[in-house]
Amino acid sequence: MTDQPCVVTIGFFDGVHRGHQYILSQVREEARQCGMTSAVITFFNHPLTVVRPGFEPLLLSSSEEKLQLIKNTGIENVEMLHFTYEMSQMSSEMFMVEVLKDKMNTRKLILGYDNHIGHDQLPFNELMAVGKRHGIEVILAKEHIQDPSTRFSSSVIRKALIEGDIERANYVLGRYYSISGKVVDGFHNGRIIGYPTANISSDCKGKLIPHTGVYAVRIHLGELILNGMMNIGHRPTFHNGKEQTLEVNIFDFNADIYSERITVEFVHYIREEREFNDVEELKAQIKKDETQCRKLLAMP
Repeated sequence: MTDQPCVVTIGFFDGVHRGHQYILSQVREEARQCGMTSAVITFFNHPLTVVRPGFEPLLLSSSEEKLQLIKNTGIENVEMLHFTYEMSQMSSEMFMVEVLKDKMNTRKLILGYDNHIGHDQLPFNELMAVGKRHGIEVILAKEHIQDPSTRFSSSVIRKALIEGDIERANYVLGRYYSISGKVVDGFHNGRIIGYPTANISSDCKGKLIPHTGVYAVRIHLGELILNGMMNIGHRPTFHNGKEQTLEVNIFDFNADIYSERITVEFVHYIREEREFNDVEELKAQIKKDETQCRKLLAMP
């Protein structure tokens, strides 16, 4: 339990997209005005892993990424909980007392329009009454005024990534979608054709891999930020099997980075993966891809 009275919001906050960021900004501002601590309650695992196992969505952020993204918004206290079966059976009032009041010293709770707490999912006016009984003011978050053609939600981002619309996904996220992982041994096809690649094993189980194809990307390697191009797919020209790989060619870079951890940011979608008639045809296309990627990544 924190000793400081808190203004709290609660949610899974997958991806910490622009809609989430807007709610978090309201929490910060309310806390500032009231002289309280801004706080977020979120979860390591998606609640659907408990409520409807097998129906949970692919993730947009790992727990570590999510924690850092929330902290980057200026929120002072982040409480990461494991969503359990026992928690799923809590009523709104029980959750409010045992978690919000006793654990977090919550004085004000800000909820988005689609937020619920407790298995009974009380309507907002009843939730306000429950909160009042326990010294918690329940506040409905202000609606985000946005582009009417785009809804800021995790499901919109997932759909865009699955369809290869990386620009739309990045717009809703408010940053580049990224994947982090360790560089592992691959098929070495890139060396054969003069474009060596780093093969990445994602370190977040269940994280959404974007649509197959070629992307212009930025690579974070330690303190370095480098440009490159990534292919997500199955290497059909080489007939290496059905295993999907994430292979990034880093421009103007030839150091050995096996076992290093890197982060790849997806900037632009270039083209679909396809099978070529021979290696020379593939090499010619990759050269075109490189030229296009370098041009796009050089743009402000």
